Amino acid sequence: MFDRLFGLFSVDMGIDLGTCNTLVAVRGQGIVLNEPSVVAVWKGTNRVVRNGEAVGWMAKEMLGKTPGTITAIRPLKDGVISDFEITEAMLGYFIRKVTGKNKLIRPRVVISIPSGITAVEKQAVYGSAERAGARRTYLIEEPIAAAIGAGLPFAEPTASMIVDIGGGTTEVAIMSLGDIAVCESVRVAGDDMDEAIINHMKKTYNLMIGEQTAERIKIDIGSAAPVGDEKTMEVRGRDMISGLPRKTVVSSEEIREALQEPVSAITEAVTRTLERAEPELAADLVENGVTMAGGGSLLRGLDVVVSNATGLPVKIADDPLTCVARGTAIYLEHIEEWKITLESDLDV
Repeated sequence: MFDRLFGLFSVDMGIDLGTCNTLVAVRGQGIVLNEPSVVAVWKGTNRVVRNGEAVGWMAKEMLGKTPGTITAIRPLKDGVISDFEITEAMLGYFIRKVTGKNKLIRPRVVISIPSGITAVEKQAVYGSAERAGARRTYLIEEPIAAAIGAGLPFAEPTASMIVDIGGGTTEVAIMSLGDIAVCESVRVAGDDMDEAIINHMKKTYNLMIGEQTAERIKIDIGSAAPVGDEKTMEVRGRDMISGLPRKTVVSSEEIREALQEPVSAITEAVTRTLERAEPELAADLVENGVTMAGGGSLLRGLDVVVSNATGLPVKIADDPLTCVARGTAIYLEHIEEWKITLESDLDV
């Protein structure tokens, strides 16, 4: 009763706790925050720089550019928490930023998690959220949140398939009647694409580039299949032989070749999931097709590659970057009737 009463006055929120970006959606308001999952701390400590404010965009601008006394950290790896204290500081900053002056009543929080994480990793999420200021914490699997956010009829007796490609993990799931029928979570996603580009620049040009430069290359000229005219891009970095700054020009064709390994791993995860589906669910997908979400789905031509590999129609969800966060917000709208289906911190 008290929890329901507090819910009338608290700023309840859904959090897409991602490896690259964290999005926060508030019940009735939609997405109110979208910032990088990066924290800048004093080296050798867990104290956040600039009085605890060097989080998100401010911290991302410091990546690869910090002096010896400061370290910019991404506290999540492959979709799960790798540094508990830094994650707690980051969550606390985001929760405070959203709730503002409303500090008396702590919020209920719905957090999306990869479908393949362990019980220990779930416990880490609960602990970090509670210490960051959550009154109650509920966990929702990312494929379900993405399907809700994409507007798929996942609660109906027909198969819906979602491929959610984030920064650290790719979630592939076939759903029916409000739950997951078949699912696979692989730790290959956007970060691995960036790493493939970094390795290509090292091997081909003896040029060392940073994560942010690799991400810009991926966004500007990266592709999984030939689409339109081939492009080129000037890339700056550090020469591995002389140690001096240098620039070179790369083509979209060679970047596409560099991305083949992570793209193939994602495609294989999709086909393995389809092979494990019941015949009736597979039959539904011939018509319903596959929906792609997450930032990784924006790689040009990736939908074409998946469609060719599966023989199914493939579409990209509207605003795929925010699908999971929007799904948590919709769940918040129905939390009283749906919370029985969620894992809660009271269950552990």
